[in-house]
Amino acid sequence: MKAYVYGAERELPATFDEFTERSGTVIVSIDMHRGHLEDSPDCPCPAPRAREIVAPIDRFHSEARELGVPIIHVRSVLRRSGVDDVNGVPSAWRKTFPLHVGPIPNAKEHALEGSRWTEFVTEVAAGDHVVSGKKRLSPFFATDLDFLLRQMRAERVVINGGMTDCCVLNAAFDASNLGYRVVVARDLVRGTDAELEDAALAMVSLHLGLVMDAEDILAAWGSKANAQADRPLEVAEG
Repeated sequence: MKAYVYGAERELPATFDEFTERSGTVIVSIDMHRGHLEDSPDCPCPAPRAREIVAPIDRFHSEARELGVPIIHVRSVLRRSGVDDVNGVPSAWRKTFPLHVGPIPNAKEHALEGSRWTEFVTEVAAGDHVVSGKKRLSPFFATDLDFLLRQMRAERVVINGGMTDCCVLNAAFDASNLGYRVVVARDLVRGTDAELEDAALAMVSLHLGLVMDAEDILAAWGSKANAQADRPLEVAEG
């Protein structure tokens, strides 16, 4: 099984197989909605690098569904009154992020409930689950994501979406702290820039779980499914 350790691809020993067991695994896809992905000047919190992973995420999810791996789509949604953020205690990113990327003209519209900005760009299929109401960087904070995962008997999460150095990294930290085995799909996440993306994935690989390519994740799930199918049935004696 191949994974990336501090940016270098390595073959891992069988002791890491617990991270890629198909049973008990749930995919968590983070913030792949129009508020980050819309290619327009009024996009309230643009993450333009993440636009290139929309189609690959959809393909990965489609193949995962065929293998019986469930998917949770998480999206940021803030009350229209603004009390969750700009009219309450504003999120720190609203002040710090523009120091690097410049002013964000429509930032006050970010994730407002009922707006088009909360509409998913990636496909949400029948049978998928949605967790709405993410209000800060971690999809676990102030949502029922952990509750839903426990109800689904999840032991492992595979994370994709945006942004690698922000919400994905926070998700990986919280998931690991909550006792889940964590895999981040390296080619299905995008960060602020390549440098921060690489740094975030390096941190995940050293402290939180595995960083793998989507193709290798699917291969691990497929090989386990084939092994299960090829296992001879036990016949009761007597």
